Amino acid sequence: MRKLLSFISICFLSVNIYGQDAWWRMRENVTYELEGQFTGAIHANPFWLQANKHGMSSTKNINGFVSAGIFRDAEKVDSGYNWSISYGLQAAIAGNYSFFPIKLRQAYMDINYKTMRISIGSKERPMEMKNNRLSTGSQTFGINARPIFQARIELPHYWQPFRNLNWLAIKGHFGYGIMVDTWWQKNYLDNGKHYVSWPLYHSKAGYLRIGNEERFPLVFEGGLEWATTFGGKAHNVSDIPGYNYSIGYGPKQWLRAIYGGGSDKSDGNGYSNAAGNTLGSWLFSLSYKGKGWKVRGYYDHFFEDQSQLFLEYGWKDGLYGFEFTLPKNRFVKSIVYEYIYTKDQSGPVYHDHTAEIPDQISGIDNYYNHSSYQGWQYWGQPIGNPLYYTALYNDDGTLAIKGNRFTGHHIGIEGEPTKEIDYRVLYTHTKNYGRYDAPYTDPKYNNSLLCEINYKPEHLKIGKFNLDGWSAGIGIAYDHGKQIGNNTGVQITVKKTGWLYR
Repeated sequence: MRKLLSFISICFLSVNIYGQDAWWRMRENVTYELEGQFTGAIHANPFWLQANKHGMSSTKNINGFVSAGIFRDAEKVDSGYNWSISYGLQAAIAGNYSFFPIKLRQAYMDINYKTMRISIGSKERPMEMKNNRLSTGSQTFGINARPIFQARIELPHYWQPFRNLNWLAIKGHFGYGIMVDTWWQKNYLDNGKHYVSWPLYHSKAGYLRIGNEERFPLVFEGGLEWATTFGGKAHNVSDIPGYNYSIGYGPKQWLRAIYGGGSDKSDGNGYSNAAGNTLGSWLFSLSYKGKGWKVRGYYDHFFEDQSQLFLEYGWKDGLYGFEFTLPKNRFVKSIVYEYIYTKDQSGPVYHDHTAEIPDQISGIDNYYNHSSYQGWQYWGQPIGNPLYYTALYNDDGTLAIKGNRFTGHHIGIEGEPTKEIDYRVLYTHTKNYGRYDAPYTDPKYNNSLLCEINYKPEHLKIGKFNLDGWSAGIGIAYDHGKQIGNNTGVQITVKKTGWLYR
């Protein structure tokens, strides 16, 4: 930990000494963004009007927000410099959301040196190896929940470590953060439900690319995403009122979070799992680029603790996807199909070894849930894939994911009929079996549809009013089924962007 802090300090000192012009330039080329959104629905807010919006969403039938932000994107305006600084600050006032009316959407600063970056704060980040507009979402680092405050060292874009091997490239990150939804959890949950106050967060990822589509059409990508929630003070562990204990923030906890070591007190004396809530995904992608078109297949394999980290239990669970990018036309730009299967979870037999029984069978992984921590969610929204439907739809004072064993089919289509108009259509069908410890008597089906169209005029004036930088969108969605109910709604979004200072 001391070495990490020393490295960060050296980087800041280097920026001050050798990158003084970067500090000067950070006042220039600043943009602003104003956004307003209103949603009205019958019953609850439909799934695709609230999912994959970086936590800026509500399950309530009537909701809305207004937000304002300023941003500086150094990659666009400082590409010719070794040192550069990006930042963003975005706040919102929300109505009928589950959290406080005033919220900080983003607050971050990126210090860049060539291909390296130190990023500090809460920042909305895109998914890897998936279409961010059409996919259901990554199972570990998705775009569904609010961004977590963290400090991380990054290789944000693919970097070629060997000059003579332009077909080999790597990228990744390593960071620590803190989850700040403690007060909200305490107020939302019924008395006696478990939660951890002020837990820490560790995330890391590494990606490898083999191939160069400019020279050969076939490209392979693979990667590992791994996260751990650790530390803090556990309250009402395993929903046992009054069963509280301090987990702590010591150096051992920080170190164990890296490799998934240690154990929790709730594990007992006879066996141990990884300390905290440890999970991750293996990602694989294979693409082929033709003349004006492209096809790509990808696989996202999720694991809890270490039971499916390797091949011991077989990789039956996963998200399988195909993306087709069509030759340029006015009707369809891209098509995505995904199939997700989460029924196995290392099997239905759970047994951790003891002194009397040395055999180890690590089944019943119980995806996105945890006996001490609140599971893989933040402010009530799953951090990964939203098809692990948020418990906010139940509105019953609990946050456990009730249906994590499911199969799903999903299709997404987008297009740009004109330079000013784009659209997307999403349709998802799931069949949910509940959980191993709380199965449904009969599977619960759910169907969700979204039709969305956006308009961004160019060089259009209405009288003396210039519409440059303005955009408007409308989405109509519905749900049908017993998982989250029958819901119909409409969402209207208006946005204005422009230069604050050039």
